[in-house]
Amino acid sequence: MRAVVQRVTQAGVTVAEKRVADIAVGLLVLLGIEQGDNEKDAAYLADKIAGLRIFEDAAGKMNLSVADLQAEVLVVSQFTLLGDCRKGRRPGFSTAAAPEVAEPLCDRVVALLRELGVRVQTGVFRADMAVDLVNDGPVTLLIDSRKLF
Repeated sequence: MRAVVQRVTQAGVTVAEKRVADIAVGLLVLLGIEQGDNEKDAAYLADKIAGLRIFEDAAGKMNLSVADLQAEVLVVSQFTLLGDCRKGRRPGFSTAAAPEVAEPLCDRVVALLRELGVRVQTGVFRADMAVDLVNDGPVTLLIDSRKLF
C-alpha cells in the first residue's frame, strides 16, 4: 500500500461537476492499493497517517499530528501510484490491486483513521476526479506499507 501525504491548507474533490469533499487545514492522502495488500497494510498506513508529526507547534517545529490538531484528512484512491515507469514510456499497472480488492481496503484505511479519532472525507472510488489542493510548506511525504522507501 502506498500513500502520498500532503500537508494542506485546503483540499477538495469534484466529480462530474459536483463537489463531493472539502477540507481546510489537514492532510490530502492519495492512496494506492497493491496486489497482496491486506488488513495489516491498512492498519500500518492508518496509524502512520494519524500520527505523522508534520504540523508546526508554537515553537515552529514539526511536532504535531493531524490527530493533535483535530484537523481533517481527505483520502483519494489513486491506483496510478503503483505505476511502473522503469521501462518504455507507458507506465505499467500490473501490480495494482483489482478494484474489487482495492475498494474494501481503501474503505478499511478510512475506517481505521476514524477509529483513531481522525475526521475523514473521501473521493469517489474509480471516479474521474478533479482534486484541488493548496500544499502547505510544501510538505509532501511518501509512505509504503512494505517500507520500500
